[in-house]
Amino acid sequence: MTDRILNDAHNMKKLIREAEALADEAIIAMARLKQAMLSARQNPAVEVHTGQRALMRLTEAEAQALSMSTNLLRVHDELSKVAIVHAGPDGGMPTEIPAAAVAAPAHQNAALAA
Repeated sequence: MTDRILNDAHNMKKLIREAEALADEAIIAMARLKQAMLSARQNPAVEVHTGQRALMRLTEAEAQALSMSTNLLRVHDELSKVAIVHAGPDGGMPTEIPAAAVAAPAHQNAALAA
């Protein structure tokens, strides 16, 4: 294996982990935001319907972030397969991603079949 292939592999390994961590941070930030929104809405001076549309939009954003996270996991899985073929065995522990972790939910499969 050439030095360039090894350097490229190490760089991609670092960058995919960074991208996955950023996706997780975004999901955590949205969860904190949702908690703050719900807590604020519990104020007796605030009507119960206040912010409902914002909560619905935030929930959509959370679903999109989770989808992004899943797609990054798929990218990780594919890069792991490429690494085995082109870079040879990694001295450390190989990435093993269960098929169920990257499978599309049943409702997505039904939508794609229609």
